[in-house]
Amino acid sequence: MKKVDVATIVGLIGAFGMILLGNALEGGHLGSILQPTAALIVFGGTIGAVLVSFPMPVFLAAVKAIPDLVGNKSSDAGEIRAEIVRYAQQARREGILALENEVQESSNAFLRRAVMMAVDGVDSTTMQEILELDIAQEEERGELAAKVYEAAGGYAPTIGIIGAVLGLIHVMSNLSDVAKVGEGIAVAFVATIYGVGSANIVFLPFANKLKVKLRSEIALREMMLQGAIAMLEGDNPKLIEERLSAYLMELKQPDDPNGNAASTADAA
Repeated sequence: MKKVDVATIVGLIGAFGMILLGNALEGGHLGSILQPTAALIVFGGTIGAVLVSFPMPVFLAAVKAIPDLVGNKSSDAGEIRAEIVRYAQQARREGILALENEVQESSNAFLRRAVMMAVDGVDSTTMQEILELDIAQEEERGELAAKVYEAAGGYAPTIGIIGAVLGLIHVMSNLSDVAKVGEGIAVAFVATIYGVGSANIVFLPFANKLKVKLRSEIALREMMLQGAIAMLEGDNPKLIEERLSAYLMELKQPDDPNGNAASTADAA
């Protein structure tokens, strides 16, 4: 389940909407910028260049990341912190083994894995090494997906120029036919618009959004790792909660998922 990322949707609608509105105010019409030939050249060429640059699994991973651009993962940092503190309280009262069944209901796979390692008796050093490797791999996968869109943002304007040149070549070879001259010029200019527009409204912003979301996901996983280690070492739940609060600031989330100032440990 994902929550809708309103900023992405509003940004895309706003950008394209203002461009089309400006075009209309200048006396242009939608048909003048809808050129299938230009779209084929720019987008087909850009996808081809990206495929040359990256292995197919990386390209497919970037395509699969598109839902992350318009949705936010349902895991809330405040709720995760509260869940960790609750586990710490139960472990302190009943022992770490009491969490074996409780943690199976966690909606976050990484937290479930971390707590189960603690339940299984893995020492804190080994747990940290294993889970930090997992975090590093997730970060690398996320960065590769962002690099795919960055590369597309670099190729699209240049391929747009190629489309423009092809259109002008078509114009120069049909100077005697006025209709074909107009069509060729239209393709030439529209291809440039498609290339520059897609790069600066879609591809490069997509890359930046994926990087921002990746940083949040990595910070969240680091918070879960530190919470699981503190729980394994038997730290006081109140201290665990205060330690994890620093991550909420990094993630720009409120101190309490319900908007209350009271701490989870105090409420127990």
